[in-house]
Amino acid sequence: MKRMLAKLFLRLTGWEAEGGRPVESKFVIIAAPHTSNWDLAYLLAFAALYDVRASWMGKHTLFRGPMGSVMRFLGGIPVRRDQRTNMVDAMAEEFERRDSLALVVPTEGTRSYTPHWKSGFYHIARKAKVPIVMSFLDYGRKRGGFGPALLPSGDLREDMDEIRGFYADKVGKNPDLFGEIRLKEEM
Repeated sequence: MKRMLAKLFLRLTGWEAEGGRPVESKFVIIAAPHTSNWDLAYLLAFAALYDVRASWMGKHTLFRGPMGSVMRFLGGIPVRRDQRTNMVDAMAEEFERRDSLALVVPTEGTRSYTPHWKSGFYHIARKAKVPIVMSFLDYGRKRGGFGPALLPSGDLREDMDEIRGFYADKVGKNPDLFGEIRLKEEM
C-alpha cells in the first residue's frame, strides 16, 4: 500500500527514481540537499518505493500533540537539539540493538543556510561500523533515490571528497539555502 501511494505521489508530482535499493541491512542515510519542508515527503516516498524502512531524526517539537504519533509512525525519532547529549553514542547503540536500521541524518541539520554540514552522520556510521548511503533529491531534474554506499575509512577528507563528488550536481528546492559540503572539522 505504501509503495503504491509513493508511486502515485511521485508520478503526480513529476518525479522519477534513480539508483538502486541499498543492499545493507544497517546504514546511515545522508539526506541532502535539505532546503525545504517537502524534502521529508519526497525522501519518505522514495524510501517506500525502494522498500526501505527509514528512521529519521527530527527536532522534538515535531512530535508534540496528535502529530507526534504520525511522526513516529513515519519513522521519526525525536531529538532535543537544545540539550547537549551524546547522540553519536546513542545512535551507535541503537544500531547494535537492531537487526536492521536505515537512519536518515539531515547533514545540514536545518532547512536554512548553514556554512558547513554537521558531522554526526559520519561519526555515527564510523562508531556503529555501518556504511553511509548517499540519498538525494535533485529538484533541478526531478529525480531522487539512493546513490552509493561508503564505509567511513577514518580519512575524513578523502571520505568527504567522495561525498562532495556525488552531491556536486544535485540541486535543492531552494538552491541558495544549500551550503558548502564541508564539515566543521575540515575548516
